[in-house]
Amino acid sequence: MAALYLLPNVLSDGDWQNVMPAQIFQLVSNTRFFIVENVRTARRFLKQVNREINIDGLTFFELNKQTKQHEIPGFLKPLEQGENIAVISEAGCPGIADPGAEVVKIAHQKGYKVVPVVGPSSILLALMASGLNGQNFAFNGYLPVRANERTRAISNLEKLVKNSGQTQIFIETPYRNNQLITDVMKTCSPSTLLCIAANITGENEFIATKSVSQWKGNVPDLHKQPAIFLLGN
Repeated sequence: MAALYLLPNVLSDGDWQNVMPAQIFQLVSNTRFFIVENVRTARRFLKQVNREINIDGLTFFELNKQTKQHEIPGFLKPLEQGENIAVISEAGCPGIADPGAEVVKIAHQKGYKVVPVVGPSSILLALMASGLNGQNFAFNGYLPVRANERTRAISNLEKLVKNSGQTQIFIETPYRNNQLITDVMKTCSPSTLLCIAANITGENEFIATKSVSQWKGNVPDLHKQPAIFLLGN
């Protein structure tokens, strides 16, 4: 039975075999249809997994912010002909903080088989390494871009931490990381714990949890570095 496979992508540069199962090679080599966020980076990832793959013989459907909603069901047509399809996000696991969830939702509605494949998730890896509450946590995605709205959001997340003990996880566009950290320093109480996890699984991986007071004056430069942030107590 044909299936929609959710293939993880690497989080950082390096050997994919260090962070993903060998099953990835077989799936990549035997699949001809791919739903991806960006064709160029997807092609590069596929070549990294299997240098012998015939990229020009593959079909790519691009699923991102520019994709029209009415186009998405058509991406699944190969399944009707018994062909497997693989979804690949820009980094990490499809369907988590990326547009992949929409095509998976449609696949379930149509009764197609959906198969998640094990791979790196910055959300779970950061939570594992943070020392913060892993029993009760929430992923909030991107915080607002406007400074006053972002500050308000940070304050609300801190209240959730204090009131329920729930770890709050969020991300930011890499070129705005430093501004986000500045806002956290200004907004949160000195005792609130902040975990900064950058370049997860990469050679220059950085993960540390400290109180806001301990971070002040010692925050690393995160400009254009892929990072994820966690608040806890």
